[in-house]
Amino acid sequence: MVRDVDEDLLHELEGEVERLLERHYSSTKMWHPHTLVPWSRGEDFEPDYEWSPEEANVPEEVRSALFVNLLTEDNLPYYFRDIERMFGGDGPWGEWTRRWTAEEARHAAVIRDYLTVTRAIDPVELEEGRMVQMCGGQVPQPPTAIDGLVYVTLQELATRISHRNTGALLEDRAGYDIMRRVAIDENHHFLFYRDAAAAAMEINPSDAVQAMERQIIGFAMPGEGIPAFSAHSRVIASAGIYNLAVHHDQILEPVVLKFWGLADLTGLSPEAEQARERVIAYIEKSARVAARLKERQEARQQQEAEGQAEVLA
Repeated sequence: MVRDVDEDLLHELEGEVERLLERHYSSTKMWHPHTLVPWSRGEDFEPDYEWSPEEANVPEEVRSALFVNLLTEDNLPYYFRDIERMFGGDGPWGEWTRRWTAEEARHAAVIRDYLTVTRAIDPVELEEGRMVQMCGGQVPQPPTAIDGLVYVTLQELATRISHRNTGALLEDRAGYDIMRRVAIDENHHFLFYRDAAAAAMEINPSDAVQAMERQIIGFAMPGEGIPAFSAHSRVIASAGIYNLAVHHDQILEPVVLKFWGLADLTGLSPEAEQARERVIAYIEKSARVAARLKERQEARQQQEAEGQAEVLA
């Protein structure tokens, strides 16, 4: 049920949502998961089959990313529930929610089929993880519609980046093409939410900035309920697929500071001014931490390169 306090905002945004829907329809292309999966590489699984990582020749960090990415997509029913709760099921908001759900469902289908056919991940571990994840039904639950717009903007862009970077590390053209295709969808979703959030900021900048504080500070990729999520996240971050440096450089700076223009918003209440100061301070701190992470990663890469050179010599 949409909160009464959100109804006016959502109603005022309907015209913009209709425009964004039309843009989405005109800029997206129909695609079919079955055409991307390399079915000829599949074979039956015998009853006594036991998976081995040597079968797939996929690095541990890529397997972790694929596992987390797919389980996140598999949790779609609960995301639909929350998005419909925040934005409602009628009018252009309802049309968008259903369209978004249909497009997201393809992501789980194509990634799962790819992983099953190529045996890139232990199918038993994957299914058991899916059962744990979906039986728990845990997803972020932003308290207001404007919180929801801010959060899903960050989340869709973060997911796009994670899918794209995962695909880039797959030494397999089919896997690369699948993750690229999914990332393109996620980018269209990100653009919809980013621009809807920007329109909401024009209507009520004070509420928007306070929602930014709640959603930006401490933001993390959705992973509640995913088995061993913390361990997978560390491996994913270490590989540079998604970490604080990526989050700062590709989300906080270009979206929050530049596109939304957080520092330049006017007409803020005293509470919102304080929230803005805290968000900007958080982003500045993130930049310093990100810089240190990059330095350590570059030093580690240099050491590895020197070690490989010594072995070859």
